[in-house]
Parts: sequence; C-alpha cells; structure tokens
Amino acid sequence: MTTLSPKPTITREQRAWFFYDWANSGYWTTTATVLFSPYLTSVAEQAACGYAGTSDRPCREDVDVLGFLSLSAGSLVFYVITFTTLLSAILLPIVGVLADRTASKRKLLAGIGWTGSVFAAAMFLVTGSSWELGALLLIGANLCFASSIVVYDAILVDITPPDDRDRISSRGWALGYLGGAILLAINLAVVTMHDALGMTTQEAVRVSMLSAAIWWAGFTIIPFRGLKDHPPRAVVHPEAGTVTVRGSFVQLWTTLRGLRAYPQTMLFLAAYLFFNDGIQTVISASSVYGEKELGFDTNVLMATILLVQFVAFGGALLFGRVAERIGARRTILGGLAVWILIVCAGYVLPAGQIVPFLVMAAGIGLVMGGTQALSRSFFSQLIPAGREAEYFSLYQACERGTSWFGTLVFAVVHQVTGSYRPAILALIVFFVIGGALLLKVDPRRGVREAGNAEPAVL
Repeated sequence: MTTLSPKPTITREQRAWFFYDWANSGYWTTTATVLFSPYLTSVAEQAACGYAGTSDRPCREDVDVLGFLSLSAGSLVFYVITFTTLLSAILLPIVGVLADRTASKRKLLAGIGWTGSVFAAAMFLVTGSSWELGALLLIGANLCFASSIVVYDAILVDITPPDDRDRISSRGWALGYLGGAILLAINLAVVTMHDALGMTTQEAVRVSMLSAAIWWAGFTIIPFRGLKDHPPRAVVHPEAGTVTVRGSFVQLWTTLRGLRAYPQTMLFLAAYLFFNDGIQTVISASSVYGEKELGFDTNVLMATILLVQFVAFGGALLFGRVAERIGARRTILGGLAVWILIVCAGYVLPAGQIVPFLVMAAGIGLVMGGTQALSRSFFSQLIPAGREAEYFSLYQACERGTSWFGTLVFAVVHQVTGSYRPAILALIVFFVIGGALLLKVDPRRGVREAGNAEPAVL
C-alpha cells in the first residue's frame, strides 16, 4: 500500500521511454490523423476524374485497383487501413515474439521507428493522381508504427512496477499528445501562411508531412540512447529460445493455444478489440468527415485537431489520477460512455457550424488519451511474466493504426449510403459491445491467473 504514497520518482529510463510517444505522435497527429487521409482522398478523386478520358464527360467516383476492382475514392483510405490490419495480423505477433527473445528492445524499437519514418518521409513524393504510391507508403508507415508500439508497450513492463503503471502509461500518452500538438501547431502555421512562404496548399501539406517524418526519426534517438538493454525474462518454448522466424511461429502458436489458461486476459482482449476499433475509426475518419461532410477546410481541421491534442494532454493525466482512486477498469468504462455520446453528437452535427464541432472535438480529446493509456496499463497486469511483447502484439493488432473492422464498416456504410453521417453513427455498436465485455472482466482474478503481483487498486 505504501507504494502509492509518496509516489515513486520518475526514473531516467522512464523519461527516455516517454519520448518515443513524443516522437511517433508527430507522424500520427500531423500525417496519419490530419493531413494524409484527406490528401490521399483528393489524390484518388483526381485519379478517378482522370479515368473519364475527356473534359466533356463527368468524373467517375471510383478508382480501379489492379484493373479489376473498383473502389469509391472517398472510401479508399479506409480500405487501405483495413488491408494494413490484415497484414498486421500476420506481422505483429512475430514482432512481439522476436522482441521477447531479443536482448535489446531499444535497438529493435529504434530500427523499426526509423524505417517507418522513411516511409513517412516518402509521402512527400505523392503528387497528382499517384494514389497507388500513397497507399503503399501508408501501409508501410502504419505497419512500422504499429510494430514499434508493440516493442514500446512491452518496455513499460521492464521499467515500471505494477503499482505505478497507470501513472507512467498516462504520462507517456500525455507527453505524446503534447509533442504531437506542438508539431501540429507549427504545421498549421505553415499551411495557413503558405502564400507568404511561396508554396501552394498542396506543397505546404507535403512539407508538413515531411516534417513529421523528420520529427519521428529525430526524437527516436532519445529512447535509443536513454533506455537500457533488458535481457529476456523467460523462454516459454525451447524451440523459440533463439531469435528466428521459425522460433517466432512456434512461440506464436504456443501463445494462441495457451490463451485458454488466461480467460480474463482473453475477455479483455475481446473487449478492447471492439471499443478500440471504435476509437481508432473515429480518429482516422475525423479529418475526412470534417472536410467532406461538414465542409471545413484544412486550416480549420488542423486547428481542431490541435485543440484535441492539448485537451488530450490534460485528459490523459486526469484519467490517470481518477484510476488511482477507482481503478483503471471503472475509469475506462466511464470513458466509453462519453464515446457513445460523442458518436451520437457527430451524427447530428450541423455542417459549417464551427462551435458545435469544437465542443465535440474537446470531448474527444478529454477521453481519447485516458481510455487508451489506461487500457495499456490495465492489460499489462494480465500478461504472464516474460511474454510481454508477445502478448502486446495481440493487443496491438487492435491498437491505434491497425483497427480494421471499424474502418471496414465505416467504408462500406459510406459506399452504400453515399454519406459519412450513417457511417459515423454505425460505430456506436463497437463501444456498446466493448463496454459490455469489459463489464464482465474480473481484474483481480485476471492478475492472479497471470501470476502477477496484485496492485493496490485495479
């Protein structure tokens, strides 16, 4: 009990760990959340118009994929995200097992992060109607982003005792939102003053995306240098004792087969699969929804996401404080109730009205960071020792950047109805189902099943 008061000081390693959230949030906020989705949508729409052939024929609404599949240009980016997740289902568990077997998670983290930043930097080259290049780069950057977060989340267990994980996880998320907000503010100025800087709007957007890649790569140096190497804590299967792809598949099969021994962990993963899919789809669809359905320009969208980031900074810290008193599970459930209200509000939001849009954005910021940070720390209590990255790879399969069912539902509903409003409303089912499953999770039983020390508050 005494571990809660006074609170432990933040260690040098924990500070270095925080900065990977700061680093990758530059890409996630400026590029993945705000700029690239509407930019790629516009590029795809331009390509669709090019298929018309002559100026006296109307533009098509679809793009051709591999010559035999037609997809709505407005839904393209959501299909790309969905496809990325299918690849993640294969890749991330292997990354997780490799991370648990490597003697240097910090090197693996940095290597994946720097690779992702190269894909992100190459988005500068997406111009005209080259939506195919943009789609490939988005897949590569998001796969690297998600893979690096598997390793990053696993490091939390190496550097933080159980009683302090809610606080440290929340601070990491909060710092990430602050870093993302600072870079977004700079890029908002670049896009807003593009004429004074001698650039077109498209050029300003491309330069901003390039800056996010440089931010991601540059600040990754801090965790690379500040973290220590923590040797693997367990070898669950003898054939997985070395860092090989074959050993990774052996261990992955062992993980999936052994999940039955941890029913509360399985139940939480099922809950998280649903409610986080809803969260990630709202985030990834927000800029397209604001531009295409509500009629706001890029400057307004960037300013709105900036507001979300600053509110999320405080929201993550607030949720961490609340969790210290009532537990992470109850706090997450309260956040899901707010998410349901947000989705309903988004459906009836009037087009072109900035004040209601900003109020809804502030609500998203309040619960966004807190629900995600506490989900990470809560899940860490349910993982058997020595298999952190392995289990976090399953967790990351439905984490930010890799949600798939929500984006698929959103894309299909939009393609069928021609409107983003019913598509956003359809997401309510993910929060309802996720919350209902989370209500059934017994946290203390889950900690005991995993063989971990029980925190004072769960």
